[in-house]
Amino acid sequence: MQLTTARFDAMPEGEAVALLLECCSSRTWAHSVAAARPFGSRTVLLATAAAAAENLDGDDLDEALAGHPRIGERTEDATSRREQSAVTGADTDILNRLAAGNRAYEERFGHVYLVRAAGRTAPELLEILERRLGNDPDTEKTEMRTALAEITRLRLERLVTDTAGSRA
Repeated sequence: MQLTTARFDAMPEGEAVALLLECCSSRTWAHSVAAARPFGSRTVLLATAAAAAENLDGDDLDEALAGHPRIGERTEDATSRREQSAVTGADTDILNRLAAGNRAYEERFGHVYLVRAAGRTAPELLEILERRLGNDPDTEKTEMRTALAEITRLRLERLVTDTAGSRA
């Protein structure tokens, strides 16, 4: 499904929230972005959505993270499969190291390792994971929020355009 910003601005709040939940599973985020309408342009919508994602905290952030599978694990979610397509067919060593890194990350930080996987290779995803395991909790929280905003933006960009048939 793809729609214009004008159509998104005009849709009933419940429909807008449901659409937004496809991009980020935080109900607080989805309601916040839907309530900020009308945007008038895709640029304003994307900026508002990114800021809202970067400001999630506590249970709202946990809810957003819960919507993301581990990097390298098989998932039923078509969006996540597409975003993580680089790990499909990756060599066994990389997949094993990603699995071990995911476990270490979750033990260290208490939540799933979140990274924008789209456009990255499996070795790049592993390199980022290994680097981020060395982060202090505050630095990692910042990186994780940035990743959440990037993922949310990419998903929203696929759904909303400025004009019919265009991704302006």
